[in-house]
Amino acid sequence: MVKKRQETIAMSDLMEHLAPIIELLDFEQVEELKYHLSIRHFKKNQIMYKEGDVPLYFHCLLSGKVKVYKDGVGGRTQIIRVIKPVEFFGYRAYFANQNYVTAAAAFESSTLCLIPMELVDKWTKTNLKLALFFVRLLSIELGSSDQRTVNLTQKHIRGRLAEALLFLKDCYGLEEDGATLSIYLSREDLANLSNMTTSNAIRTLSAFANEHIVAIDGRKIKLIDEEQIKKISKIG
Repeated sequence: MVKKRQETIAMSDLMEHLAPIIELLDFEQVEELKYHLSIRHFKKNQIMYKEGDVPLYFHCLLSGKVKVYKDGVGGRTQIIRVIKPVEFFGYRAYFANQNYVTAAAAFESSTLCLIPMELVDKWTKTNLKLALFFVRLLSIELGSSDQRTVNLTQKHIRGRLAEALLFLKDCYGLEEDGATLSIYLSREDLANLSNMTTSNAIRTLSAFANEHIVAIDGRKIKLIDEEQIKKISKIG
């Protein structure tokens, strides 16, 4: 069993979560991984790392939801991407020999597996399959980032909000009713994800509700007319 801060998880379950990495390691590397990994639990809104921090760990989200964000001009925050189980993050800066240029925090209570980046770096120097794994992972993230940049800079407010709602659906899915987003964002976080002010996010979301495109219940957002949301996102 791996235990830290009263957070316990069976090693067999942990190895299953880390399967994309485990299957690329040899026996000695797997044993080394088991010895050095740690489990940490983060409360809602708790920061995992800050901009400017030295990257020490490879992060794997085991449960919960995480936002990766950057503070911009005038105190405006931009959510760069969101993380869902079981995804990896927080390693790019180490490979780039940089400190973190973004920050990460928990949307809700979240559990992470942390692996020392020095260990990962050592493995990639002798394990070609693992090195290629990170090349592919970074390439996929770069492609997604490029697409998000275009969406956030070229679309109008309605298009950006529609795109954000579809983005959240793709990332976190829907609840049992098949329509309610399985994540409850504050209006500020929704604005930061959509590259707009909080007041604009509130007004645009209210307009969507008045048009019966979505239904709002506190932080719950129900997608009433997904096809219309897709149309608004496409038109921009």
